[in-house]
Amino acid sequence: MRLKDIQNIFHKELDPIYGKEEVDSFFFMLIDDYFNIFRIELALQPELSITKVEQMPVFKALDDLKKQKPIQYILGKTEFFGLPFKINNHVLIPRPETEELVDWILSSTDSESQIRILDIGTGSGCIAISLAKNLPSSKVFALDVSSEALELTQENALLNNVEVECIKADILNLKKEIDQEIEFDIIVSNPPYVRQLEKSKIKKNVLEYEPHLALFVKDDDSLKFYKAISQFAVNRLNKNGLLFFEINEYLGGEVISLLKAQNFKNIVLKQDHFKKDRMIKASK
Repeated sequence: MRLKDIQNIFHKELDPIYGKEEVDSFFFMLIDDYFNIFRIELALQPELSITKVEQMPVFKALDDLKKQKPIQYILGKTEFFGLPFKINNHVLIPRPETEELVDWILSSTDSESQIRILDIGTGSGCIAISLAKNLPSSKVFALDVSSEALELTQENALLNNVEVECIKADILNLKKEIDQEIEFDIIVSNPPYVRQLEKSKIKKNVLEYEPHLALFVKDDDSLKFYKAISQFAVNRLNKNGLLFFEINEYLGGEVISLLKAQNFKNIVLKQDHFKKDRMIKASK
């Protein structure tokens, strides 16, 4: 069957859900990944065809896309901060606003510094690994409660040729998983922050496929991770060490008040490219 004919089927089935441009993007991502065929090649060779066996994964992907399964989960990979990452349904899909958080950390740090960094709730390891790649003199630790997430972090560290020390622990119930002698220069976290009351605003592709453990908190305890992490940071950040958070756009004031109550200073609230309050930096 001609790839052009399959592309037309994709448009017929998916355009009402995603729109023509995004469907084209999905289609070319799939044929690139499955057959190493690029958009320009199909334009130059419109008669390019694939066998029935080769069609199977393409039409399986079409079925998944009709159910609004994210393309990143279909392919099992994504890109973050210019680096390749494997992903699966145990971790969130890394997002552009989190790239902005990484960029902010890097712009606040001397690239030659021999510093210790802790990423809490690392998921795929996208923050930890991007920092390790761009701060080669640093020592980066990645903490998560999920064994599956940490296994993926280790795979992604290997994929990107960096070293990240993984720690399995629950920041809400921390025991002695982190060496008591270690202090950190930077602690960063993108913890669960979506309240249950905001579920109605969440798109189906997120709600039905991304891990709720990494997304949601109870309405009456929406800052529980920020409380635990900032309290940990009070005790384990070096003098003048930095704490970075990604936050719920509606809770910036509450997080700032929490940090002030714990005597953090130089607190800065920063908006993302959508002009939403999305990240906070504070110093000890």
